[in-house]
Amino acid sequence: AGRAKRPRGGGRQLEAGMRGILITCNMNERKCVGEAYSLLGEYGDLLYGPEQFSDHEERLSGSEREEDEDDVEAALKKEVGQIRASTEQKLRRFQSVESGANNVVFIRTRGIEPESLVHHILKDMHATKKKKTRVILRMLPISGTCKAFMEDMKKYTETFFEPWFKAPNKGTFQIVYKARNNSHMSREEVIKELAGIVGSLNPENKVDLNNPQYTIVVEIIKNVCCLSVVRDYVLFRKYNLQEVVKSNKEDTQQNSSSLTEEQNSKVVKPETEEEKSSKEVKQENK
Repeated sequence: AGRAKRPRGGGRQLEAGMRGILITCNMNERKCVGEAYSLLGEYGDLLYGPEQFSDHEERLSGSEREEDEDDVEAALKKEVGQIRASTEQKLRRFQSVESGANNVVFIRTRGIEPESLVHHILKDMHATKKKKTRVILRMLPISGTCKAFMEDMKKYTETFFEPWFKAPNKGTFQIVYKARNNSHMSREEVIKELAGIVGSLNPENKVDLNNPQYTIVVEIIKNVCCLSVVRDYVLFRKYNLQEVVKSNKEDTQQNSSSLTEEQNSKVVKPETEEEKSSKEVKQENK
């Protein structure tokens, strides 16, 4: 009866106070979660070592065969074991929670720094050009969440931004904003307010929209604001796992082909009578 009353996701939903990794995909969320667990598990084990789990469940299942089910002590042990197993599951390094938006997966993290882990993954994929996912598009670390109301965000970011932007720390920055299933927040207002807070922490912090040292990621889903400050946002193609593995040759070919198309469109475009007469007038004036 208790389970029946729980909301979708078993009560595990994105909320203020969480840290983790926000992942976008194309339609197949279940496969996206599987890919995320595999990829994060691989790099998580490399950086932090394998997760340690007790063999309590295995020992309990073996002892239950030998004990009488009616034995009070056995029943008590079983109940304690179930509680421990449930707690252990909740404390796992990576755990999927309901994001509140379609094609968006949120993996809650415990005991690790999301920004460092995701940056390491993208750095390795950028260097090796080895494609490791099919349905995952972008993978954004979320170092903090708060309620998606302007006053809450201002109060939260005054402290949240300090490690990067409070004097004597400084840097160039940009703010990228995305809102899903939320209509009460204003993009312009959020960017203006957050940029003002960064400036108040150190006047030497400057906006750079081309190649900033830091990119402030603001992802709003329903009434939750997800925040992070990331490095190499431009180099790692907006933290897009599909784009970051492309070779420089592919990028050059894409850029040259788009440039050629643009040049061709300019060449093919016919000259209007007004343009002809305008040229003639200019020549006469000269």
